[in-house]
Amino acid sequence: QVQLVESGGGLVQPGGSLRLSCAASGSIFSITAMGWYRQAPGKQRELVAAITSGGITNYADSVKGRFTISRDNAKNTVYLQMNSLKPEDTAVYYCNRYPREYSRWGQGTQVTVSS
Repeated sequence: QVQLVESGGGLVQPGGSLRLSCAASGSIFSITAMGWYRQAPGKQRELVAAITSGGITNYADSVKGRFTISRDNAKNTVYLQMNSLKPEDTAVYYCNRYPREYSRWGQGTQVTVSS
């Protein structure tokens, strides 16, 4: 069973930046498309960004131009660089396989954007 461990969240002021990391176990990471998802209080989980094994990326309209997803296959890690953060970016952020998520999610990492 693949294990996913997210980190890097925190409290940041509007306009600030954070870099999230997701460490994944398993030998097939390098050939697996991965995504970052988020869930805000009272809302459904949504896809924020995704990256294929070859590095092709796509983003939700709400984060285009502000967030950047990347991966380091040697470290089995996927990253999410978040710039120009807004209060509406406040959520728990998760990583998972994309588009068919693993059934077991990690614990997520809380991102709070507030002054």
